[in-house]
Amino acid sequence: MTQSKTTAERVKEPIPAAPAVSTINDVARLAGVSIKTVSRVMNNEPNVREETRTKVKDAANLLKYRPNLLARSLAGARSFLVGLLYDNPSSSYVIDMQAGVIARCRESGYHVLSEPQDSLAPDIGRAIASLLATIRLDGVILTPPLCDMAVVLDAVEAAGVPYVRVSPSLFPGRSALVEMDDTLAAYEMTKHLLGLGHKDIGFLRGHPEHGSSHRRYDGFLKAMHEGGLEPRPAWIKQGQNSFASGLEAGKALFGQGGDLPSAIFASNDEMAFGVMAYAQQAGVRIPDEVSVVGFDDTPGSMVIWPHLTTIRQPVTDLAYAAADMLLSRAHVDDDAPSFTDTRRELPFELVTRDSARAV
Repeated sequence: MTQSKTTAERVKEPIPAAPAVSTINDVARLAGVSIKTVSRVMNNEPNVREETRTKVKDAANLLKYRPNLLARSLAGARSFLVGLLYDNPSSSYVIDMQAGVIARCRESGYHVLSEPQDSLAPDIGRAIASLLATIRLDGVILTPPLCDMAVVLDAVEAAGVPYVRVSPSLFPGRSALVEMDDTLAAYEMTKHLLGLGHKDIGFLRGHPEHGSSHRRYDGFLKAMHEGGLEPRPAWIKQGQNSFASGLEAGKALFGQGGDLPSAIFASNDEMAFGVMAYAQQAGVRIPDEVSVVGFDDTPGSMVIWPHLTTIRQPVTDLAYAAADMLLSRAHVDDDAPSFTDTRRELPFELVTRDSARAV
């Protein structure tokens, strides 16, 4: 029987040579193009013939070439880093946002720095300025509520960093932005409930610092008023876009006695889950006694029972579009014509499931 080698014996063995690493020169030589052309293809820059682009990519794949991020950064004015700044209690929103940004950045050889921020911190502007002074970023993506804070925008602009905002409510002409129509989506959901015969509808408002929360409430009110209905104040609850705040709203609605609404529209799924959880504790049957609908179409909407009727917000697509706009801006030369792609609106979808029924 062959005895296994001891650690001491293995340490004394010669270290095998590292496999040869292909360089940009190797790719250029194999593809028959210049080093600059290889760089442009690796950076996914425009104005490269498709035939040349294919030739370079084939050579890079054959040689298993991977650009060195540090070398690329030192060789030029770009860092190949994009910052994603957020403050959102919904983990699914953050995960979907990161997925969209990363997917687009990978296509252009960029990496993503994902940084949570405390929007309530009194020194939030200084924190953002310090981050941008410490780490060289080619651009920044701002999500709610950071995208509506003047002090944050001031800090980013002072640093001279291009930025794109996701679903802002304020300063519409201040930057490029990507959004969906939250007001129309909430209006359509409320019309759906009205179409099912509901008139006594409660509403859970989202985080007050998020502009989308106000837009969704506006859409709810518009549909109610068009139907000749006035929401009962006792059935309008303020939430924080979190499961815990939905649980508290459910307690206030179901745990105090008195009349119940026939339907509850939570302005995000996390709060809808909280309402449904408390309804279960209180013995309120959904949707037999109360229908519940949400907004976002997070993965949990198909895990919870009954499955949640909700608005599908294309968070990953919004993030992808924001990164696409940002990278387009980062590639514009200083002497090039001004950037014109300043706003994109993506569609939503009303998804009907089992948590709402006709009365």
